[in-house]
Amino acid sequence: MKRDFYEILGVSKGATADEIKKAYRKVAMQYHPDRNPGDKEAEEKFKEAANAYEILSDADKKAKYDRYGHAAFGPGTNGGNGFGGGMNTEDIFSQFGDIFGDDMFGNFFGGGSRSRSGGGRARGQRGSNLRIKLKLNFEEMAKGVTKNVKVKKHVICTTCTGSGAKDKGSVQTCTTCNGSGQVRRVSNTFLGQMQTVTTCPTCNGEGTTVTAKCTSCKGEGRVYGEETISIEIPAGVHEGMQLSMNGKGNAGERGGANGDLIIQIEEEAHAELQRDGLNVAYDLHISFPDAAFGTQVEVPTIDGRAKIKIPPGTQSGKIFRLKGKGFPEVQGYSRGDQLIHVNVWTPQHLSAEEKAVLEKLNSSENFKPNPNKSDKSFFERVREAFS
Repeated sequence: MKRDFYEILGVSKGATADEIKKAYRKVAMQYHPDRNPGDKEAEEKFKEAANAYEILSDADKKAKYDRYGHAAFGPGTNGGNGFGGGMNTEDIFSQFGDIFGDDMFGNFFGGGSRSRSGGGRARGQRGSNLRIKLKLNFEEMAKGVTKNVKVKKHVICTTCTGSGAKDKGSVQTCTTCNGSGQVRRVSNTFLGQMQTVTTCPTCNGEGTTVTAKCTSCKGEGRVYGEETISIEIPAGVHEGMQLSMNGKGNAGERGGANGDLIIQIEEEAHAELQRDGLNVAYDLHISFPDAAFGTQVEVPTIDGRAKIKIPPGTQSGKIFRLKGKGFPEVQGYSRGDQLIHVNVWTPQHLSAEEKAVLEKLNSSENFKPNPNKSDKSFFERVREAFS
């Protein structure tokens, strides 16, 4: 079971951005792999804290998490390749360096800043986020579904495996920073000597330079292509809702981290049903004899067909409710209902024989409208249906 992100960082739901940042610093320091060599449990807690901070430090992601919990980002929020989670080591150490500062990071743990890929330096530029629209029908939105979608985007170059180099011999250690990706400078001030650490201007922090570029990607480490992505949609999503898949956007340049894939949900109109929040509405048309005598009819639902009983004397405007036949709540236990609005159909074209029968019936007291005998008003019936 996934742990609450606020619990992981040890802060309350009302914590400020600064409080969240300070809490993450503390947890990250405690469980950092360099402080706990070989401790798999500490490593998992370090990753868990990074995932939590990734969500809570972003205002939009935090708002979605506060409203929907882990379901706002789908399976994999706390690890894996699901929505909003699954940070790799490269992302975590980049984030860690941003929080603590490269110099503090290196001095505290000994040596230059730790590599996000294990080598001690930043890699190429991160890929951009990608946004797609995904249209779902009522059944898919109610039950959840896995969609395999072909996405055109930048993908890693298979010729150079993302390095951007023609071959291994074309990758040379940067002579400016000697492969560290950083340039350290010591300057004399009135307070004494001060050391500053900046990204190497020659290799842009990569620690290596490419002497001969890959002919397939022209040195970018990526090409424009297509990828089939499996997207798991949780039950209860709605029109306009956005889901995020970490690392499924455009590939980065020269081995940089991938961007994210943003999925915007669109609702496919149903031929007979209408959605109203968690509830589903259906207009049922019946004949006057069926309303007078009572009958049994089949109505469509998002789960298939269902039979309902129409009692004798049913009035036009009557609302029946099928409990639990609506949409589920994302990351919750509530489920909406299906509301069936009865409309008694009035014939528009009558034969002479039908007119004669109706004129005879019209003289009967039972066929004369009497609002005083109505058990409930229309608004009372609506309130009752929603109660």
